[in-house]
Amino acid sequence: MRVMGLDVGSKTVGVAVSDPLGWTAQGIETIRIDEENGEFGIARITELVKQYDVNEFVVGFPKNMNNTVGPRGEASQAYVKLLEEEFGFPAHLWDERLTTMAAERVLIEADVRRKNRKKVIDKMAASMILQGFLDRKSFQR
Repeated sequence: MRVMGLDVGSKTVGVAVSDPLGWTAQGIETIRIDEENGEFGIARITELVKQYDVNEFVVGFPKNMNNTVGPRGEASQAYVKLLEEEFGFPAHLWDERLTTMAAERVLIEADVRRKNRKKVIDKMAASMILQGFLDRKSFQR
């Protein structure tokens, strides 16, 4: 059983999954969504859940720097509820402040061109969210 990490935006969802032991996160793909029209990528997530035998989600929670919850944070909370209703297993929120910026910094340091960074930034952010969650989980064992 694995954990799936999701970095939810208004146009895309970055996806990562853990290894079977729950130690490491690997970026899988970026799913295009249309938030305005209620298309949240659930069909593709369902396929990935089956393919990777996922039984738990962690969703990035973009809180403001002053710890308040803005519109994107509210959207993540709604996404967690949608996942729990759709799949029937736990979905957790994970504080993702600065995760996308950290992913961008790693890609810049790796000398990845701007055009190519846009293709992988969301799944890399999902990997960072998931890895933080996995590290915390293993620390608590």
